[in-house]
Amino acid sequence: MKTTNMIDRKDFIKVLSLMTGAAILPGCKVPMDKIMVENKMRLGLVTYLWGKDWDIPTLIKNCTTAGLTGVELRIQHAHGVTTELTKAERDNVKKQFADSKVEVVGMGTNQKYDYVDPDELAKSIEVTKDFIKLSHDIGGTGVKVKPDGFHDGVPKEKTIEQIGKSLNIVGKYAAEFGQTIRLEVHGHGTQELPVIKQIMEYVDSPNARVCWNSNEQDLWNEGLEYNFNLVKKWFGDTVHIRELNSEKYPFQELLSLFKKMNYEGWILLECRTKPEDLVKALIEQRKIFEKMIAKV
Repeated sequence: MKTTNMIDRKDFIKVLSLMTGAAILPGCKVPMDKIMVENKMRLGLVTYLWGKDWDIPTLIKNCTTAGLTGVELRIQHAHGVTTELTKAERDNVKKQFADSKVEVVGMGTNQKYDYVDPDELAKSIEVTKDFIKLSHDIGGTGVKVKPDGFHDGVPKEKTIEQIGKSLNIVGKYAAEFGQTIRLEVHGHGTQELPVIKQIMEYVDSPNARVCWNSNEQDLWNEGLEYNFNLVKKWFGDTVHIRELNSEKYPFQELLSLFKKMNYEGWILLECRTKPEDLVKALIEQRKIFEKMIAKV
């Protein structure tokens, strides 16, 4: 006999399915397009190795075919997007992407701020400013930079402080162009997350953020979640990942951590293998990404 405070198992399941669209019931499936609409993380490509030999039309075509919607353009690659481009050339790059389904996420540079020589440091800061203007002109939203390591004879704390204060300079400049400086977790010693945390503690510019880089060091000491939490308040709008089917890194756990914090940025493939068919490989990675998001 039912009362107003009691419900049998059959009716409970019926009500629950109506409330959730049956998404959590055993044997029920949610359409992948619905999952991906609810997911705010977007999959894109870093043209590090995959895509390095493609000009812009080919890059756009192949990313569109693979279902990837954004690219971070590495310098010195076949797409030829450099600071030497004229205004007309920059406008042309911007138009090609604007007329497509693929966005320019920004520029992936090798600019760093750990130089011992102050002249080299000053030069790197100025070159970063040139890339900020370039990213703005082609429709991008930011510039990737990096720490590259510590130096013999230089106290680590000095290098950490120097990098952090340099990020403030370029971050302030980036704000003038509506751009973000993306500090890639990189470099011998500097790619350890406790060090990245120390660097960012010197940063007060909201336009200088951290780009997670999926390194082996992320798993050291207390593990992935602990290291993730060390820097998550400084995350920007880009994350670099390797091949998602790699057994060397817990990408399912990583995506779960980002989902838990309602991350809305780019998850960018920075793949290192050399498949014969790159487009087919990109499609495979996109499908794995979608399955991982579904599990989240």
